[in-house]
Amino acid sequence: MNHHTASTAGSTLKAVFLLASLLMAASVHAQMYKWVGADGKVTYSDVPPPSSVKQVQSKSYGSDTPVSNLPPELAAAAAKNPVTLYTTTNCAPCNEGRAFLKGSGIPFAEKTVKTKEDADKLKQVSGDTQLPLLVISNAKFRGLDTGEWRTALTNAGYPETDQLPKDYRYSAAESAAPAPAPAANNDGSDDNALVKKKRKAQPPPASAESGFRF
Repeated sequence: MNHHTASTAGSTLKAVFLLASLLMAASVHAQMYKWVGADGKVTYSDVPPPSSVKQVQSKSYGSDTPVSNLPPELAAAAAKNPVTLYTTTNCAPCNEGRAFLKGSGIPFAEKTVKTKEDADKLKQVSGDTQLPLLVISNAKFRGLDTGEWRTALTNAGYPETDQLPKDYRYSAAESAAPAPAPAANNDGSDDNALVKKKRKAQPPPASAESGFRF
């Protein structure tokens, strides 16, 4: 076997090994790739780019993330333009907005506004207190307007039809301004009393009477 043949055989074995490794890893992680083509077009895909592409960015999503089992087009949109919905209790438009996103098959994170800290965070993000607030990447849409939302989602690359897998589960809503974890207590005393005191100090759930506009 000459040097060229041995080199070719070695390259082939490496390629086979790499492919097998990728196939095994695919069962645990979803990989998203981003690259810029010769024409300047930015591409997002779960399929590796052509070998001619020199600069590639990749990101792995664990099995516990919302985009881990999404179809390529939907996963690319979620990676490039993530969607966040800010809501509160006793807010009919918030409920309608949530139902619209789920009915449209849009993966999104929900942030609830219930405390003063949540309200401060909302105002920091939006510059206003109107709810619901839809954030698509850096674009913000105050109040419910499903027509405007649909147009913005389409422009952000989300499919017109629901492509979510049947086994997809939305993550539970989280506080817009989560309370920081209590500092470690070195003297071993119980922190439960302090935690309960903080909970009691929180204002009641936000409503139309508390200054939010629906």
